[in-house]
Amino acid sequence: MAAAGDGPWLDDAAGRLVRPFTVSNGRTRPTVPLDLMSQLMATGATPFGYLGPEHAQALELCRAPMPVAEVAAHLKLPAAVTKVLLSDLVDCGALTTKPPAFHDHPTDRALLEAVLDGLRRQL
Repeated sequence: MAAAGDGPWLDDAAGRLVRPFTVSNGRTRPTVPLDLMSQLMATGATPFGYLGPEHAQALELCRAPMPVAEVAAHLKLPAAVTKVLLSDLVDCGALTTKPPAFHDHPTDRALLEAVLDGLRRQL
């Protein structure tokens, strides 16, 4: 079993010992609008007040630009919980965010067909 300060509290047999929404104090809505592909980056500012271990891990992950979905995957938390944690860090000035930049229209038929073709080749 991992120690309390060693990241997410996991047990090999039981899995996560702390329920995901406990990490966000039961909050389900971020204060900052975040998309799964929104890019986040640490500002270098020290967050004020106490932040949990998941906040610290998210901040460390965002030393280089990283999308919300990837942060959630690394933290092994649902995207909704991760968005709340990340919005806490944006609110205190420790992270900056910018919306994803689409060079193509995200629902462009040609793009969707190319993705489908790639998936079919993988199967």
